[in-house]
Amino acid sequence: MSFELREHTADVAVAADGSSLDATFAAVADGLAAAMCESVPADGGERFDCTAAAENREALLYEYLAELIYQRDVQGVLPVDNRVTIQHDDGTRTANAWQLDANARGVELATIDAREVKAVTYSEMMIEQVDDGWRAYVVLDV
Repeated sequence: MSFELREHTADVAVAADGSSLDATFAAVADGLAAAMCESVPADGGERFDCTAAAENREALLYEYLAELIYQRDVQGVLPVDNRVTIQHDDGTRTANAWQLDANARGVELATIDAREVKAVTYSEMMIEQVDDGWRAYVVLDV
């Protein structure tokens, strides 16, 4: 699982890959943290849980990253060391066929030099299965 930050006009993008969809979502979330802080502390901070649900993969990734930004704002923490588990109900066409359970280590913003990422966008968002796993691309509004 890995990610790379890429310049994108006035914004920043995260390109990530992983051996599974779970690992790819976690890598994108780690990329979100890297977009906010150049040097993530190796320790400190309490783990917290979050969930998201949506009708498709792209919406699920959007909701997940939006939830991490919300947690940053409400708890005053940078979500790092992200772990994700995704479930998909193939038999339904409900609004929440995709479910995500995740947790992250919340590093207190007061202890680091962090930049603000305002929001995740759907602009150019891509999630695709490739020969060796999954690949994702997300643009963040800074």
